[in-house]
Amino acid sequence: MVDDSGTRTRAAAGDATADGTHAPVPPVPATPKPDRLSNQTTNELTLVPTLGVAQLAALPAPGYQLGEVIGRGGMGEVRVAQDLRIGREVAIKRIRGKPSPDAVDRFLREARIQARLDHPAIVPVYELSTDADGVPFFTMKRLAGETLGKRLADRANVQPLLRAFADVCLAIELAHSRGVVHRDLKPSNIILGDFGEVYVLDWGVARVLSDTTRATQPQQAVASAPGDDETTMGAILGTPGYMSPEQVRGAPADPPADVYSLGAILFEILAGEPLHPRGEAALATTLSTPQIAPTSRAIERAIAPELDGACFDALAEDPKQRPTARELATRVQAYLDGDRDHERRRELAREQLDAAHRALASTDDTGRATAMRRAGRALALDPDSQEAAALVTRLTVEPPEKLPPDLIASLDAEDRELNRHRATRGLRSYAAVFVFVSFLPLLDIQNWSLQIAAWGLVALLGLIMYQGTRTGTTRLAPALVVNLAGVLVFSRILGPFIITPVATLGILMSFAASPRLLARRWVIAAWTLCAVALPIACELAGLLPRTWWITEGAVVSTSQILHLHGMHDAIALVIANGVWIAIVASYALNTNIRRRDLQRALHIQRWHLQQTIPDPNVRPARSTKV
Repeated sequence: MVDDSGTRTRAAAGDATADGTHAPVPPVPATPKPDRLSNQTTNELTLVPTLGVAQLAALPAPGYQLGEVIGRGGMGEVRVAQDLRIGREVAIKRIRGKPSPDAVDRFLREARIQARLDHPAIVPVYELSTDADGVPFFTMKRLAGETLGKRLADRANVQPLLRAFADVCLAIELAHSRGVVHRDLKPSNIILGDFGEVYVLDWGVARVLSDTTRATQPQQAVASAPGDDETTMGAILGTPGYMSPEQVRGAPADPPADVYSLGAILFEILAGEPLHPRGEAALATTLSTPQIAPTSRAIERAIAPELDGACFDALAEDPKQRPTARELATRVQAYLDGDRDHERRRELAREQLDAAHRALASTDDTGRATAMRRAGRALALDPDSQEAAALVTRLTVEPPEKLPPDLIASLDAEDRELNRHRATRGLRSYAAVFVFVSFLPLLDIQNWSLQIAAWGLVALLGLIMYQGTRTGTTRLAPALVVNLAGVLVFSRILGPFIITPVATLGILMSFAASPRLLARRWVIAAWTLCAVALPIACELAGLLPRTWWITEGAVVSTSQILHLHGMHDAIALVIANGVWIAIVASYALNTNIRRRDLQRALHIQRWHLQQTIPDPNVRPARSTKV
């Protein structure tokens, strides 16, 4: 029979004979072919690509249109290219310059190792071939993104980097399960794609554990240290700063060596700076201080304790003490999933709480602020800590015996703001007094000098209040003197016992709201004594004309400014007294409303704070789950 391609074949059971029966057909033995992997023979058929059959499909000739160089390392370069047969964009890696036999062997090993590690975080290899000069190259997926090193330099958000890091750990675990050690893990060999992809690059110095050929063995001596973040031939296989201590010593790199490199990368993600310095100096620090916790280097960064512990364990000097790549990925993923290490957090909370007590017992001006921060961290680490809750509550509610400088500065700023508010109210009150004094000429003025003096004093007091609204501070000495002179002049209106006491009380309420005067209460007492006694003493001494007498069981008061007579003056006197009382009452009312609002705001803030802090007197309910 003839198949679709015109080739004569045999039937499955045999060809028909002349009598219509089928004679058995002996099986045709397949031609044995060598197996390239085991050097044995196999009967399996091999599919060999050709140019195809013209009548079925006309395929373009295989080839690649080379583009720009997108990467260059110590041994080869990577170019973007267009696959002319399939029509897709690929990346081609080939050796630079004239390759040595060792370079060719290493290059072919890299292609085969990378091709056999089928993981989403490892770039797939499409084809391994040679060019017209016989130099090998291989094609792989074209990537779009930037390196982890670039993201770290740009201070990218840590959370996405941690998710990518967990993917890298699993890719390395796959390589380890296939007997492959990367030996040169570093941020510049990790690509973060534009759509969330993660890729581990550069398997050129990878070691196959089952292969003992010379190409897989590490160099025993250091000819020269590579430059920043660069792997070079003829030097230690790896990059200083990310190599494990055993690699620096020249020992064969096993899977724990990759874990150390992963720990160095995680350190850089968490601490925001490399574990070791760049270049040759990293070789010495890798041997002297291989294991450092990120929190000890970056105290100011909020590094989760479980991540800090995972990184510290991965950097253990003894390879046997390091976790596997999968275990490291699991710990990072557990953090990302919110599975906290409660016991470790409680230990850290205890350390923070002890530090808070030490800071509180110190004589340092910043001790209380430090204690507050430490206690807050302890409560954040262990929200169920009753001791931390009690300490935070005490530090928040109870004022310190000695105020720290920054708190004093904050209180001064608050006092200035309150003084602006008081000065604004005082300015309005003095404006009302000025208007009140301006109505006096409607009566019978008998001493215009005192009337003008009253106007001038009220205006001067208003100017002092205006200055307080601008600067937030009031010059106390001028305010005390001018107010005392004002009391003395106002006592000339109807004597020291009418209107003058109301004015004096209004001034005292203003003084009592001043923190600086409250700190010197004797000044307020002395001013009050002068304000009450000075007008009377001046009259008794004959320095001022008498405005009051006691006759036949009655107190008679007269005015040195006004000439009072008739019912309309009496009505005006009653109205004036009422207006004066209203002015003082309005000032007092506004002051008390402001004080009440501040007290309520403080109480509300305290209540809200208490809701965020566990009550130290209430034990948390124990779980009843079995």
